Amino acid sequence: MSVKERDTANVGAGLWKGLGMWAWMLFRISGLVLLAYLFVHIWVISQGRIGGPLELDSLLDSFDTPFLVFLDLMLVAALMYHALNGVRIVLMDLGVGIRQHKAVFWVCMAVAAAVLSLFAWKASGLIF
Repeated sequence: MSVKERDTANVGAGLWKGLGMWAWMLFRISGLVLLAYLFVHIWVISQGRIGGPLELDSLLDSFDTPFLVFLDLMLVAALMYHALNGVRIVLMDLGVGIRQHKAVFWVCMAVAAAVLSLFAWKASGLIF
């Protein structure tokens, strides 16, 4: 195998191993989750206008199931990840923390985990 063939044989194969690639992929996925939630949220809120306040109240009462509370927590997780990773990206664009980008990522994830645990603690009253 020549040097050129060896250099181009696995182009891109190692990208999936890096933290930056996973952060990029999760950023895109969390953005799609938030976009989907936006459409569901608009639909739910529009039920108050279409069916009236009583139909909206009964629909909102049905959201107190453990599964939907869990989905709310996953929404908070996606929101916190997307927001804090977005802040990290803006800081890197401004030249802040480029050399420490992994540490900044983990600090953002620790803050997201702390906020998610607060939401989970508050929601635990709805589940149990």
